[in-house]
Amino acid sequence: MEFGVLGFVIAGLLVGFVVGMTGVGGGSLMTPILLWFGVSPAAAVGTDLLYAAITKAGGVWVHQKNRNIDWRITGWLSLGSLPAAALMLWVLKGLHGDQDALNAVIKQSLGIVLVFTALAVLFKKRLLAFAARLSGPTPRLSPRGLNALTVVVGLVLGAMVTLTSIGAGALGTVALFFLYPLLTTRRLVGTEIAHAVPLTLVAGLGHAGMGNMDWTILAYLLMGSLPGIYLGSNLSGRVPDSVLRPCMAVMLATIGYKLI
Repeated sequence: MEFGVLGFVIAGLLVGFVVGMTGVGGGSLMTPILLWFGVSPAAAVGTDLLYAAITKAGGVWVHQKNRNIDWRITGWLSLGSLPAAALMLWVLKGLHGDQDALNAVIKQSLGIVLVFTALAVLFKKRLLAFAARLSGPTPRLSPRGLNALTVVVGLVLGAMVTLTSIGAGALGTVALFFLYPLLTTRRLVGTEIAHAVPLTLVAGLGHAGMGNMDWTILAYLLMGSLPGIYLGSNLSGRVPDSVLRPCMAVMLATIGYKLI
């Protein structure tokens, strides 16, 4: 299915709008949309990764200005995620000779991660409440144990994001809250975004080096997403969260199921 410039700009606008309004859904929506547009799974993942790196870079600047980033946690996450991203890129490079096999692996993985992301979006409040009850008033892990688990979370996120371009947002935030339940929501979100930028940049450039990139489509998506994020941010809070989250979860689960 071929779409002109306007189709990609509108896609960027819609995804930017949803991200601005809800704070989630960037990669979860953009990669499936690119697949629907007829972009191959490998190129869709590579394009979306650099799209995420560029759009989230502005978010890092804003969060750092407001002191919403815990750079220590970001560092431990990156210690796991960046090597995992490099390892996953090496694995994908081995499959690059068989493009059909590569696209099949990415498509199946996308479907599975989308379903898990849908569950994380739908049950986010319950998961966060459970994590808060589980942690209790005092930390159960030593600082060394907490750092080690943070690296492990980074390893999982690094492999998952490099393979599918999604998971760092909803899944990463929930995982961080289980480890750091006393961290305020704004610092949780700021830390996750700060970690996502180098991860998506490394993974995106790795995909670009394998030819899994469409620079023209990337430019069109950015043209639409920047005003979309602005509009969505201004409407944030106008639509009840109890309506937004179930709709988002159903949509992601449906896409994931069809991909599987």
